[in-house]
Amino acid sequence: MRGAAARIAVTVAVTLLIAMAASGPASALDKIRFGIDWKAEAEYGGYYQAKATGLYAKHGLDVEIRQGGPQVNHPQLLAAGVLDFAISSNTSVALNFVAHDIPMVTVAAFFQKDPAVLISHAEAHIKGFADMKGKPILISSDTREGWWLFLKAKFGLKDSQIRPYTFQMAPFLADKSAIQQGYVTSEPYTLEKAGAKVDVHLIADAGWPSYGNLVTTSARLIKQNPDLVQRFVDATIEGWYSYLYGDPSPANALIKKENPEMTDDLIANGIAKMKQYGIVDSGDARKDGIGALNPARIAAFFKIMADAGIYPKDMDWRKGFDFGFVNKKLGMRTGK
Repeated sequence: MRGAAARIAVTVAVTLLIAMAASGPASALDKIRFGIDWKAEAEYGGYYQAKATGLYAKHGLDVEIRQGGPQVNHPQLLAAGVLDFAISSNTSVALNFVAHDIPMVTVAAFFQKDPAVLISHAEAHIKGFADMKGKPILISSDTREGWWLFLKAKFGLKDSQIRPYTFQMAPFLADKSAIQQGYVTSEPYTLEKAGAKVDVHLIADAGWPSYGNLVTTSARLIKQNPDLVQRFVDATIEGWYSYLYGDPSPANALIKKENPEMTDDLIANGIAKMKQYGIVDSGDARKDGIGALNPARIAAFFKIMADAGIYPKDMDWRKGFDFGFVNKKLGMRTGK
């Protein structure tokens, strides 16, 4: 009996060792802490799709997505090493790291168009930015040092038109001449649900060269583990392609779990608007793949901001970008 028991014990031990070896890759996943710049919604669908469908795991990654919000400063947490990757909302955030000599580097841009818009009442018959002269425009303090500088220079708008934007609908709804800022994927839909008829003016379509939804990490991580950075970028590109052109339901389920305020119609609107306006796959993404970064475009953006006095004209903006992880024709639609 003892011999039989020993044989059984050896067999069990071997079986367990084989099982452990087979499960080895799952336990060896590289853990990543990734911060998005707002609460879970369709605008982050590609990240949630990569997590929900196992694309991150396929690339050897265990990614924890941490939501942002009004009281969360993910760029600060990234700089402090609490996060491994974080979203920079626009190109200015990426350049601010350079301006303050913080060694953070942008490696991909998942919004080829900044989704920022100005919204006017349809009754005002405003066809473009040039028609906005003299009208009250509700914008935030941050916006005054962003695309507002571009609109002023190009269309002759004036600071005297600015009214404070409180992120509430009431002031806009109460004044048919008012214009307010927003995101193409969000505020226009909310205003229309509240009964307003609106026209939407995408800043990017006027020539504003900022990217949106940029992924940033530390220069240290790029130097120490470039393969991990590449795997995160590649899996995210695949996630965005799957979310926009496959079945987005895995990501949507995870988004609603993370953010119960999200509804099916809000998510569907976000996806539809990203497609309609080419937020993710327009411009350079059409020839270089989702996440593309173009040095000439960043140089053009930097010139606008430096000419406005936001950055020193001799600042080496290239320190804030690494172009080696994208532009590899990954995540491109066939037949286009």
